[in-house]
Amino acid sequence: MRTPQGHADSVPASARLSRRTALGAIAGALAAPVIGMPASGRAQQGADWPSQPVRYINIFPPGGATDTLSRYWCAKMSELAGQQFVVENRSGSGGNVGVDAIAKSRPDGYTIGLGSIAPHAIAPTLYASLPFNAARDFTFVSGLWQLPNLLVVNNDLPVRTVPELIALLKANPGKYAYGSSGIGTTPHLSGEMLKQMVGTDILHVPYRGGAPALLDLLAGRVHMIMDNIPGLLPTAREGRIRALAVTGPQRSPAAPELPTMAEFLPGFEMTSWGAVCGPAGLPRPVVERMSSLAKRALESPDLVRSYQELGATPWWTTPEEITAFRAHEEARLAPLIRASGARVE
Repeated sequence: MRTPQGHADSVPASARLSRRTALGAIAGALAAPVIGMPASGRAQQGADWPSQPVRYINIFPPGGATDTLSRYWCAKMSELAGQQFVVENRSGSGGNVGVDAIAKSRPDGYTIGLGSIAPHAIAPTLYASLPFNAARDFTFVSGLWQLPNLLVVNNDLPVRTVPELIALLKANPGKYAYGSSGIGTTPHLSGEMLKQMVGTDILHVPYRGGAPALLDLLAGRVHMIMDNIPGLLPTAREGRIRALAVTGPQRSPAAPELPTMAEFLPGFEMTSWGAVCGPAGLPRPVVERMSSLAKRALESPDLVRSYQELGATPWWTTPEEITAFRAHEEARLAPLIRASGARVE
């Protein structure tokens, strides 16, 4: 606070001293991460974590790729930390139900969970209202994985490469359809990105999950889909559908022979990602300890191998990096979501 110009001399020296003292006390209080706890106590708080089992909320149903990837990570964290990391599935509303449970949990490090592109980068634009604020209600600790989508087409479609597909779509606007696992999902937005970058009309057919979309692709009721690699690659390997490309920034270790979409459409990128997060206000020493253990887990050879077998890339980040990345993803995807016309009231 500044005294109005020209009036500083009218304030008694004792009052100015008192104000400086008060401001110094306020600044010291704000700088203290844990009020009333000495620095040695705060350091010990982080060193002791976890002293009991940790609940990890997976925001999607059991059995899917995110569930498997989460369980691999939690198993390794249990091994490294000496406490069990117990997976609890709280699915619904595209991940929003589970994320809301994370946001409303006690900020002590014993309830954490999966942060992902769906609720943290897509939902803020897709949904008219949310019970949480993606920017303010969470403490992000680290990235966990990046998982690109796979572009596959029905075997009867007369294309074998992405350039051939682009030429077919441009020559026949509105004739072909792509399926997705639902409005606002990365498979949906992958199709919208293709539609916008190619500059032609492609019909979107949303399903309640990736499995029914794949069944209709096999039946020829839709012509292409772009979904997470684990759900499509086995069927492509069997020769029942044709894989053309991956949607990540680099080729996938699960299918290195397949090009990226960006090799033909520069700037095309749609990657599902997972991160570990807790509610806002997690103590910094706990965040640092969790981040350190997460790094060891994600660099362990057995976890790397398990992730790569599913087409995922282990992805450790600092807390600051993942927080900035989430904000960047929300800003990057917002124009695409708005242009698609997708909106959930």
